[in-house]
Amino acid sequence: MARTIDITADRQAALEAASAALADGFAIAIPTETVYGLAADATNPLAIARIYETKGRPRFNPLICHMADLAMAEEHAEFDPVSRALAAAFWPGPLTLVLPLKRESPIHSLATAGLDSVGIRVPKGFAGALIGAFGRPLAAPSANTSGGVSATSAAHVEADLGAKIPLILDAGPSAVGVESTIVKAEGGQLRLLRPGGLAAREIERIAGQPLLRAKAASAAIEAPGMLASHYAPGASVRLNATAVEPGEALIAFGSAAVSGADCARIVLDLSPRGDLAEAAANLFDYIKRADASGARSIAFSPIPEEGLGEAINDRLQRAAAPRD
Repeated sequence: MARTIDITADRQAALEAASAALADGFAIAIPTETVYGLAADATNPLAIARIYETKGRPRFNPLICHMADLAMAEEHAEFDPVSRALAAAFWPGPLTLVLPLKRESPIHSLATAGLDSVGIRVPKGFAGALIGAFGRPLAAPSANTSGGVSATSAAHVEADLGAKIPLILDAGPSAVGVESTIVKAEGGQLRLLRPGGLAAREIERIAGQPLLRAKAASAAIEAPGMLASHYAPGASVRLNATAVEPGEALIAFGSAAVSGADCARIVLDLSPRGDLAEAAANLFDYIKRADASGARSIAFSPIPEEGLGEAINDRLQRAAAPRD
């Protein structure tokens, strides 16, 4: 069973224990502002293999490599002017840039799934400090079983992966609640590979150009979160519900009236006041709570597509997709 260390109680002990476990080639759970990550040394193939094994993750699905700062990122990837401007504006923060991998970078091909590009992010808070102390980039997908609901608390990680990893670092609930936004500059254009915790309009404001959207069903896997079925609970998922069917859980938004809600197995509201940032922060926790209610299906009220609603709807559409 994993040992859990409360970062707020003893930050130094957490840094030392995490650095030692990473140096020994283990995968450990760390908090970031987006979701909890399952982190391992991105230059160590055995450590990276532990991530895939622990999650049950397909090895054709690349991992984001997290850096301490822009200077570390520049050691591993080539930056074009637009990507550099985005990094300057939004790092540390919930933005991942897919960039050409430098030939001399020690990041192992297992982390990039053999691609000649790498997804790079600089996280806020403790995760960035840990990477700086460790001195090497960390490959870190979300700390949950592959295809399932992402973890936004140490308790989520413990319930899912606690028997498979040696260490969980606890910093309380994730502030953002959905994974990072992933973009790639290519051929003078900027493509949105995955909506996330940074709204597209903010990226477009700095880039001075529109973000082109990838077709989820047909796009090649260039970054995490692009599989058609992902983020799925045990219960089936039904979107844009205006009525609750017998045996369903309801996850509402903005205090919207939903017919039959009084007969739902459980009713949760992502944000009664209609705040999309609050809804994103609550999303994965509420999905887990609804799933634990024993409902056969989870019905979601419509979510606006604007701002962070694009990321929320992306997660819900993948959660509702047909499963293998």
